[in-house]
Amino acid sequence: QVQLVESGGGLVQAGDSLRLSCAASGRTFSSYPMGWFRQAPGKEREFVAAIMRSGGNTYYADSVKGRFTISRDNAKNTVYLQMNSLKPEDTAVYYCAARYSGSYYYTSEAQYDYWGQGTQVTVSS
Repeated sequence: QVQLVESGGGLVQAGDSLRLSCAASGRTFSSYPMGWFRQAPGKEREFVAAIMRSGGNTYYADSVKGRFTISRDNAKNTVYLQMNSLKPEDTAVYYCAARYSGSYYYTSEAQYDYWGQGTQVTVSS
């Protein structure tokens, strides 16, 4: 069983930056492809960013490309989401997710096996 704990959310103004962290339990974190998703009020959860287990390749939703950066530190069992130039439409609960195995990056909720509890990000205009 893998436990994921997100942190770093908060209330910011448009144009500000935030860095989310997701700490994972377990000794095989480096084998997990990881992803970030978000869910805004009244909307379905959507893909934000994904990273391969090695950290070599990343993939982003068009809505965040160029503003968000996903990264990981396998020595610290942590994946990050650096969010710059935040917009009010980025307001959502952000979730990290882990896939038990795989050699690529994954963009669908159904492809992930473990989820964190989420962290709220609110961007005011």
